[in-house]
Amino acid sequence: MNTKAVKEINCELVVVGGGPAGMAAAVAAYEDGLRDILILERDDNLGGILRQCIHNGFGLHRFGEELTGPEYAYRYEKMVRDYGIPFMTDTMVTGISKDRVVTAQNTKEGIFKIRAGAVILAMGCRERPKGALNIAGHRPAGIYTAGTAQKFVNMKGYMPGREVVILGSGDIGLIMARRMTLEGAKVKAVCELMPYSGGLARNIEQCLKDFDIPLMLSHTVVEIHGKDRLTGVTIGKVDENRRPIPETFEYIPCDTLLLSCGLIPENELTKDAGISLDRVTNGAIVDGDRETEIEGVFACGNVLHVHDLVDYVSEEASIAGHAAVRFIRHETSKTVNVQVKADGQIRYTVPQKLTEVAPTRVYFRVADVYRDKKVVVAVGDKVLYEKKKQKLAPGEMETVELTDKMIAEAAELGGVLEFKLV
Repeated sequence: MNTKAVKEINCELVVVGGGPAGMAAAVAAYEDGLRDILILERDDNLGGILRQCIHNGFGLHRFGEELTGPEYAYRYEKMVRDYGIPFMTDTMVTGISKDRVVTAQNTKEGIFKIRAGAVILAMGCRERPKGALNIAGHRPAGIYTAGTAQKFVNMKGYMPGREVVILGSGDIGLIMARRMTLEGAKVKAVCELMPYSGGLARNIEQCLKDFDIPLMLSHTVVEIHGKDRLTGVTIGKVDENRRPIPETFEYIPCDTLLLSCGLIPENELTKDAGISLDRVTNGAIVDGDRETEIEGVFACGNVLHVHDLVDYVSEEASIAGHAAVRFIRHETSKTVNVQVKADGQIRYTVPQKLTEVAPTRVYFRVADVYRDKKVVVAVGDKVLYEKKKQKLAPGEMETVELTDKMIAEAAELGGVLEFKLV
């Protein structure tokens, strides 16, 4: 019988995840003077998903210049290394307790536990797989999530196929439409179930329109053909209830189907810790500091809600990093309890509650494409903020800056801030 005791160590701040969110949170904590920090990353390198995102468009907000994904990640990795912030790669976190004990394992240390003063969750997100989509047909070779295909092409030098259909118009799918075209493949169609694209407008222009790739809105794949290798797909238009219309079915021969059908925050650890999740974002419910309902456990980046720009991921991670330091130093002052509610046209807000009277940026997404609407923030009948927007779309993150005066007034008037479109 193996009776070897599990090694236990103490650390003021543990960051779970070494992607752009985890590194930015650790850097922010270090710049606030904290030195006892440890980043835990399950991959063999820091950088997360950005390592395979070789296209440009990153860093315009954060660094004031256009960078590729690896360049953006390297900026933060260089800061982590220059500051001497410790990190462990090839390390899997298997559990987090309510009293902030992190259980992890790797080949060098085996299983070990860390008693943390604060924990920042930055595990990122994963793609929705084919198994969740319920498409008729066999399971032949040639079906990939867009992110898997991106890794094959950009990091491993493999071409998944030559004749491609893409299901879903999320940003990774749009970017892979362009990438596969540049590598010599023929992208025959990008099919999107919804009547609008789920990606950024700039990606629709640069990745589809610039290469004459058709975007077929209100369309889906209804059947997969081929047993050993994909030979084609049947696509069809859908009605207002998203049900395929048989008379619109069309067969497209292809050897590759890429799925870009949404991203899911990687929250198994969060759920196991007993932290409540938002039903819309699938991320933790947090306050303005990005603190979850467990004291001293924070969440940021795509594990909290899926971002369209990594610059916003870093911005949010910095909020969590600074707040974790204040928590460790017992400098946090939770003086109010204001709930933030979305009206349905606005799908969700992050944060979902406010506990301090301090300027706070609230992120939100809308449920449909809207034109000439006002974004209104109100307490009951009293409007605290309004701004006219020519267009709002689900693929574009929106923000509202709340002042400390607005939050104090909301607390006095009943403690519920409603975000709505009128």
